[in-house]
Amino acid sequence: MEKQNVCILFGGISPEHEVSLRSAESVLNNIDKEKYNLYPVGITKSGVWMLYGSTDYSKLPGGRWQSCRDNRRAAISPVRGQGLLIFEGEHVRVQPIDVVFPVLHGENGEDGSIQGLMQLAGLPCVGPDVAASAACMDKSLTKLIADQAGVRQAKWQLVTRRRMQTETKAVLEAMEACFDYPMFVKPAGTGSSVGVSKAGDRDQLRKALNEALKYDDKALVEECICGHEVEVAVLGNNEPVASICGEIDAGAVFYDYDAKYLTDSATLYIPARISEDAAARTREAAIRVYRAMGCRGLSRVDFFVTFEGEEVVFNEINTLPGFTSISMYPKLFAASGIPYPELLDRLLSFAVEAQHEA
Repeated sequence: MEKQNVCILFGGISPEHEVSLRSAESVLNNIDKEKYNLYPVGITKSGVWMLYGSTDYSKLPGGRWQSCRDNRRAAISPVRGQGLLIFEGEHVRVQPIDVVFPVLHGENGEDGSIQGLMQLAGLPCVGPDVAASAACMDKSLTKLIADQAGVRQAKWQLVTRRRMQTETKAVLEAMEACFDYPMFVKPAGTGSSVGVSKAGDRDQLRKALNEALKYDDKALVEECICGHEVEVAVLGNNEPVASICGEIDAGAVFYDYDAKYLTDSATLYIPARISEDAAARTREAAIRVYRAMGCRGLSRVDFFVTFEGEEVVFNEINTLPGFTSISMYPKLFAASGIPYPELLDRLLSFAVEAQHEA
C-alpha cells in the first residue's frame, strides 16, 4: 500500500507552545513510519514556519529543533492541490500532502484558525472543524451550548476585561453575590490550565480575574464543585466512542499547568475511582457533549463527579488534548484497548473520512 504523506504541525504562538512541542515529540515517535511519510512543520513563537530537517524528535522539547541546519522555510498553501510549500533558496518545491495533524494547542491551533486554513486548502485535518473548534475553544460558548443540550455543569458568570477595568468593585461584589468562596477563575479561550486560579477571598478574586484577563478579553468565574476530576477521551465521527473514565488527583490546589506538565505531583487513576454507574453516566454525558458541540475526530471531555451523590458535572471540552507521554487522552484509549500507534492511525483515517463526507 502506498504511504500517505502526513504533515504534523507543532509549536505555535500560543502560551501552550511548549506543551505542543512535547505532544509532537510523542506523536512523531509513535506514528507508524512504515505507513506514513512524515513532514513535521514547526511554528516558532514568532510565527515562522519551518520544515524540521531531522528525525531526532528529542530536540523538540526545549526548542532545540529550531537550530537544525537542515530546516527549511515552509508553509501550507491555501491553494487547493498544492499542499506543503518548501522554500529552497530561490525556488519553491510543492509537496503534496494527504492529511494534516495539527498538534497545536491553544491560540491558532484549536480555535478554528488552522482548521480554516485546511478547509481553504482542501486538506483533511485531524480533529473538529472550524465551527466546532471555535465553539469549544471559547468556554463561554461551550457553556451556552451545553446548557441547551441539558448537560449539568458548574454555575458560571462571564466577566469582560473592559468591565473589570471600569467597574472593578461592582464586578467583585456581583461575583460574591452569585458564589461562595472558593471560586475558580479561567480565561475564556485558553487550555492546559493557563491563566486559571482558585480564589479564596476578594483580594485573590481580583488578582485571579486580572491574571485570566491577560490571556483573553473574557473570563469565567465558576462555583467550586467538590468531586473527583474525571476525564473521558472520545474518538470518531458519526459514531463516536468513549474511553473508560480516568481520574486526576492533582496533588496541588487544583490541576494547574505545573501539575500537568512540570511536576510529578499529580496522580492518574485509570479507571477512575467512581462507581460503575457513575462511570457509565459520565461516558454517556461525554458523547452527548461531543455531539452537541459538533465535534469529529477526537476530543477529551472533562467532568467532576461529586463526592456526595456521584452527580456528573460537565467542566470543559478540549478538541486537541495533550499527546505527551503522560497525557490522559492516549493513556485512556490505551487502557480501553487501542494502543498509541493504532490510535494515531484511526485519527488520520477519521480526518480523511470526514473530508470525503464534506
